[in-house]
Amino acid sequence: MKLAGFLLLPAGWVIVLAAIALLPPGFVRGALLAAGLAVEALGMGLVVYAHVPEPPEQGPRRGERP
Repeated sequence: MKLAGFLLLPAGWVIVLAAIALLPPGFVRGALLAAGLAVEALGMGLVVYAHVPEPPEQGPRRGERP
């Protein structure tokens, strides 16, 4: 998942920059900008999720059976 997240980050930037450079101002340009930003957010979410450490496992509590 780390690799997917790191690949989605530049892909989002490419979508955003291509929309700005190639499309005239309007609804389609705004929609592609929003899609590019969503791809970047998804990539950042995957990167953060992949780097969060797992919580340690806890044994049974007192008085409980395993």
